Amino acid sequence: MIFIVVKFKTKPEWTDRWLDLVGPFTAATRAEDGNLWFDWSRSVDDPTEFVLVEAFRDQAAGGAHVASPHFKTAMNELPQALASTPKIISQTIDATDWSDMGEMTVG
Repeated sequence: MIFIVVKFKTKPEWTDRWLDLVGPFTAATRAEDGNLWFDWSRSVDDPTEFVLVEAFRDQAAGGAHVASPHFKTAMNELPQALASTPKIISQTIDATDWSDMGEMTVG
């Protein structure tokens, strides 16, 4: 799978509207055939920082995502709300889903 984590630092005036701004992009990406997940979180240390954790089945699915109209629209619309260039980690890993955490078992 292609496993990606991106940190987005928003302008303060956009922070409360960020999830609305990325809403259509999020919905369209989650509907893609090869998308495994596309989940947003907010930093507990910096309220203007949002973290996106996403995964795609394989390189082809990731490539289709980057070539999609909604990706291109997002790349044009999102920068207006950002204070800096997003930071990304993108890796191909040998997994198909989340694994249980071995160090902690519940139930």
